[in-house]
Amino acid sequence: MRFLPVFLDLKAGPVVLIGAGELLRAKLRVLAAAGARIRVHATDGNQDLGLSSGDAARIDIAAADPLTADLSGIIAVVCAGAGDVGVAMSVRAKALGLPVNVMDDLAHSSFIFPAIVDRGDVVVAVGTGGTSPVVARRVREKIEALLPARIGELAEFIGGFRKSINERIAEFPLRRRFWERVIDGPIGAAVLAGRKSEADAALKAISDPSAFARADRPEGSVALVGAGPGDPDLLTIKALRALQDADIVFHDELVSPEVLDRIRRDTTRVPVGRRVGKPGIGQDAINTRMIEAAQSGQRVVRLKGGDPFVFGRGGEEVEALRAAGVAYSIIPGITAGLGGAADFEVPLTYRNEATRITFLTAHKARDAEVVDWSTLTDARMTVVVYMGMTAAPAIRAGLLAAGRSPETPVGVFARVTRPDAQGAIGTLRDLPELVRRTNGGPAILIIGDVVRHAGSLRRQTPKQIISDLLDAAE
Repeated sequence: MRFLPVFLDLKAGPVVLIGAGELLRAKLRVLAAAGARIRVHATDGNQDLGLSSGDAARIDIAAADPLTADLSGIIAVVCAGAGDVGVAMSVRAKALGLPVNVMDDLAHSSFIFPAIVDRGDVVVAVGTGGTSPVVARRVREKIEALLPARIGELAEFIGGFRKSINERIAEFPLRRRFWERVIDGPIGAAVLAGRKSEADAALKAISDPSAFARADRPEGSVALVGAGPGDPDLLTIKALRALQDADIVFHDELVSPEVLDRIRRDTTRVPVGRRVGKPGIGQDAINTRMIEAAQSGQRVVRLKGGDPFVFGRGGEEVEALRAAGVAYSIIPGITAGLGGAADFEVPLTYRNEATRITFLTAHKARDAEVVDWSTLTDARMTVVVYMGMTAAPAIRAGLLAAGRSPETPVGVFARVTRPDAQGAIGTLRDLPELVRRTNGGPAILIIGDVVRHAGSLRRQTPKQIISDLLDAAE
């Protein structure tokens, strides 16, 4: 390790920035974002640096020659696009014992700029010793994806209590255990979810911090997590963190293997879902098993295809968790209707053409029979039907009987966002046949004029493309 990572106190004094062009402006933005006071020497004479009014108050544009300017009180020197002036400035700064960075010139630099992840009080610096800034940026991107957005708020929250708690817990190991339990438990989860007042009240309610730290039984919780329609890259960052932190995951049958692969390897996995026509363990049993796992101190994830609150029975599970007094959080996912629309380029709304969307579910024909189809006949309404493959004939019959045109465009999109995704496009008259073309589900049906804009032919086989074109010609 040639360069030791350190953090510079920008309140200690100003930074001198020397250079020209976009390189100078890029470094200026970095320093300004960090809150530094900056003295800028523009070697090309261009003093238009595009400063915001807030930044301008902390930035002094100097006209003096940087090689002879007074450097008293300066804490660091940065050269970006400064050419030979940067090299000469490096010699001067080193003679004065000042840290100096000359961009892309390790020989004349005594410090380098890392790739930075900035989360307020939490700052992560990634360096490669100046050998490959691009590699450092890629590592930073990975870290950005893993860190909660409010991790800095969590650090600030803990900082507000640290002195008072430390005064009440003398032993350092016990003190560390206390903060681990706070961070990893419901209090930390509440801060990361933006419920700071709830976390504040919970921490203040701990009457005996030592007993809290010594508790053998950890506090369990449940996260209701939307797995999305199948593509693991569509998992939210928050969902991925929950899967990595979980002790046990109860997952639906339709959650894709690729998403399940994102679960930590030593996590217990329990399949609890069911497919149409096949028995499952039942919702009451799922609720009971989740609650029991959480009450035993485990971090539980209930992993559901799509979004927990869109035909996922997430509302029922929340009611059960509330009644049992179990801490829980909800992490939304991309629901299949939105995933399928994006995958096959169907705009669910379209100016002057489709201004309303209705989402409904129809597992079986009897589900379709109880739908009031008369409310779904507006040609400017897009209808998205979940789990409608089996009930396709009844859906068609209901809409036609209510007055929707048999020429209404319809798309059946199966296994959306997955590598084997498949779509079939036609009219309402042909809906059952379109379902047969997709070779199995799960699938969503999109009904409305917006289907005309679909780009799904790119996902179909040549045989299907020819079939659709012949149908259109008729």
